[in-house]
Amino acid sequence: MWDRTALMNGLAGALFAVAVVLALFVAWTLAGRLPVFALREVRIGGELAHVTRSEIERVVQRELRGNFLTLDLAAVSASFQRLPWVRKASVRRLWPARLDVALEEHVPLARWAGAALVNTQGELFQAAYDGALPVFIGPEGMAREIAIQFRYFRSSLETIGQTPVEVWVSPRRAWQLKLESGVTLALGREQVEARLARFVAVYDRTLAQLARRVDYVDLRYSNGFAVRLP
Repeated sequence: MWDRTALMNGLAGALFAVAVVLALFVAWTLAGRLPVFALREVRIGGELAHVTRSEIERVVQRELRGNFLTLDLAAVSASFQRLPWVRKASVRRLWPARLDVALEEHVPLARWAGAALVNTQGELFQAAYDGALPVFIGPEGMAREIAIQFRYFRSSLETIGQTPVEVWVSPRRAWQLKLESGVTLALGREQVEARLARFVAVYDRTLAQLARRVDYVDLRYSNGFAVRLP
């Protein structure tokens, strides 16, 4: 074996590489313990309306383990994202001793069947909120689609002075809207946007002219709609 020069050179090279890695690891570990690398500042950024100072302080005190060099940025980011109102957290080091944390909050769009909140991206999240919000009800996994349709419903109905306060989608994907005025619109499963557009187009010269209150409008007709009076 000792006569095999190439094998011996390769073995020596491997041992040298291992020694270098170990030396670098030891140097990094020792350097990380020096006071000069202590984390001295944590700066929080973002437009925050719901995340509280006490929540942020708890995360900083509990999760920021290590110093500027050894801090696990992914773990810190995940800790901030576990806060109820935090949708996304970006964490980065800023030499020589600062940590910058950018927080993005959920923006509430609606309530999901009374059990959660829906943000403007159509994502569900759990948080306490006592403000007025419309209600979405539908099959599991439809929150994003309902959020997209809701924007169209809201902008369309705004032109006739109406506001949707509840969107309901049946298991068979049939759509219904409840308006702030108390009227329920049945849109069905097909041509949902076209049916609502037809209703909006004739509202001022039909329902708006009725002296009596309407509680239900069935738009599932090809050339008109049916009205139910209470």
